[in-house]
Amino acid sequence: MFKRLMTAGLLFGMAATAPPAYAANCALRDTVVNRLQSQFSETLTAGGLQASATTQTVIEVWASQETGTFTVILTNPQGVSCVVAAGTDFFNQKAEQMPKGAPS
Repeated sequence: MFKRLMTAGLLFGMAATAPPAYAANCALRDTVVNRLQSQFSETLTAGGLQASATTQTVIEVWASQETGTFTVILTNPQGVSCVVAAGTDFFNQKAEQMPKGAPS
């Protein structure tokens, strides 16, 4: 009985702490962008629209060639952005171009 109570307590405790931890990575898009620009010298590098059956979100990759850092954010229609990934050692991969007249 004690094991079940302890397990239930841990599971519910972890579930109760997850939303505030996730919410700490979210803010209005302008706030997130200002922080990325001022603290990490990151600029918008890539982005796209992610659509599901119920909503659409904008995915953006912010990166800095100077510091090598990058951040991936999701922005919902209400203008709230959440950091979903961040890291170091960012690089760009240039797409290879096919010569004109070559079969594709």
